[in-house]
Amino acid sequence: MNFVRFYILSALIFVASSAFAQEADSLTVAADSLRTTTEPAVPVAPVRTLGKVEVIDTLPTGNDALHIVLFNDNTWRYVLAEDYKNDPEVFNDHWDVDNTHAYRDVALESLPEATVIRLVDSLESYHYPYIGRITSRYGPRRGRAHQGLDIGLKTGDPIYATFDGKVRVSKAAGDYGNLVVIRHNNGLETYYAHLSQRDVQVGDWVVAGQQIGLGGSTGRSTGPHLHYEVRYKGQSFDPERLIDFTNGNLRRSELLLKRRHFSIYAKYEQDFGDEEEVAKQEEAERKAAAAVQYHTVRSGDTLGAIARKYGTSVSRICQLNNIKSTSILRIGQKLRVK
Repeated sequence: MNFVRFYILSALIFVASSAFAQEADSLTVAADSLRTTTEPAVPVAPVRTLGKVEVIDTLPTGNDALHIVLFNDNTWRYVLAEDYKNDPEVFNDHWDVDNTHAYRDVALESLPEATVIRLVDSLESYHYPYIGRITSRYGPRRGRAHQGLDIGLKTGDPIYATFDGKVRVSKAAGDYGNLVVIRHNNGLETYYAHLSQRDVQVGDWVVAGQQIGLGGSTGRSTGPHLHYEVRYKGQSFDPERLIDFTNGNLRRSELLLKRRHFSIYAKYEQDFGDEEEVAKQEEAERKAAAAVQYHTVRSGDTLGAIARKYGTSVSRICQLNNIKSTSILRIGQKLRVK
């Protein structure tokens, strides 16, 4: 490492450990509630080819929760360390690296009426996948369900990860052509199809803004474009609910995702017939969804201990889950507690 780079890295570490100390401490408190281990964080997996936005180094900040990531385009940003964001409930549930769609056995009817999805953390970990003209939107198309949207591009244009996450699929996948699927800590999965080149492999941890491939026209495609999908528990919904593709901005930091949004006919702009009434309805549904709480059964748990932890009663837990007080609990079982 030459003197100039050493000086730059030292300066970044100093900034991270001083100006952002308060932010790092708050992240530590939140992160420590999600894990109990103290192993060092796994560094961000570098991408493997040249000519793109590449992670070249990760630096400590004096706080296990917060790292600095350096890119080869002379930019850098703070990221939450992988082992703090890698929620085992998200990345173990239906983790299937062989099949394009992992949640094939999850019925739409089993999903809640509304779910609050946190899109970005306090570090604003978001980046548009590609900015261009939308050539085909989400919805019915020529008698088929078009479960994403298409953005025109030139073959070889860079495609970026939308949020931090782990690559679940990276392969040639039939009509999708060269496909990358990334699962994110908030439970969403983003699909990037028709790529001319894939720059990440299954299991790689990527950060928002990292180049994951190049646009192209592979698979069932009539010309170069990015086919972009967003799914939750395997169910697709209109990506324009998340992103304003005219400028690449995220529309909101939290999304109230309703079961009816998973209909191929539920387009983003249809929510604005009466904006004031819609806003009131969404606020009420948001509060109802936020009030619902679940507990994942761990070794040694009993209904009595769970009830005390959440300030409720055994009878109420039994009523919510249609079980008896004598029911045997299974490790990994999800119980609604509120």
